Amino acid sequence: MVLQTEQKQGIINKFKNHEKDTGSTEVQIALLTERINYLTDHFKMHKKDFHSRRGLLKLVNQRRKLLKYLKQKNADKYKNILKELNLRK
Repeated sequence: MVLQTEQKQGIINKFKNHEKDTGSTEVQIALLTERINYLTDHFKMHKKDFHSRRGLLKLVNQRRKLLKYLKQKNADKYKNILKELNLRK
């Protein structure tokens, strides 16, 4: 299941840099984290859903790449987003 429109708008509003920001690195990381959390809960019930597990691994790798990019460009924003999303690094 994908994110509902209201959930997605709430995440975008929380992490956006300016009024029309929908695709900045911070917003993308937050949206990916929400999808990863949803799929993690999904796998607690559906342990043998290996096709979705492959998608989860792709999402995790995409988020990792975006975090690496953000760390190189702006270390302060990187630290803030780790703290806000409760990610460990």
